[in-house]
Amino acid sequence: MLHGIDPLLSPDLLHVLAAMGHGDRLAIVDANFPAASHARRLILVPGATAPALLSAVLSLLPIDDFQPDPLVVMEAVGDATAIPEPVRDFTVILARHALSAPTRLERHAFYDAAGNAYAIVQTGERRFYGNILLTKGVVPPDASA
Repeated sequence: MLHGIDPLLSPDLLHVLAAMGHGDRLAIVDANFPAASHARRLILVPGATAPALLSAVLSLLPIDDFQPDPLVVMEAVGDATAIPEPVRDFTVILARHALSAPTRLERHAFYDAAGNAYAIVQTGERRFYGNILLTKGVVPPDASA
């Protein structure tokens, strides 16, 4: 255990977050997502909900502010205007971190994007559409440097 590190952030996940570069994507997905067949790197966090893991990840990961759509969720099949409960939860967490609401991506396009992500983190989230893509930003130099 380390001070100040959310316990949901396992050593493997911390390594992935640190190894990612600017513009790399991380997919946080629900328990129903076909993660094993899509992931380059797969990390399992079965005891966590997707919103809880998003909150933990955002405690360390800077989000890209250079490119459009650094935060993307899966669009609800059959109703592109629906906002599923996990997406509402994501939006609240993003706002707490002064981040904008995520954009939406059609289901199969989301699968493709997640398959191209640096890593997929599969949670134990059982609610549908508990999936979000995060694009890593940069940590600027200290002002005093």
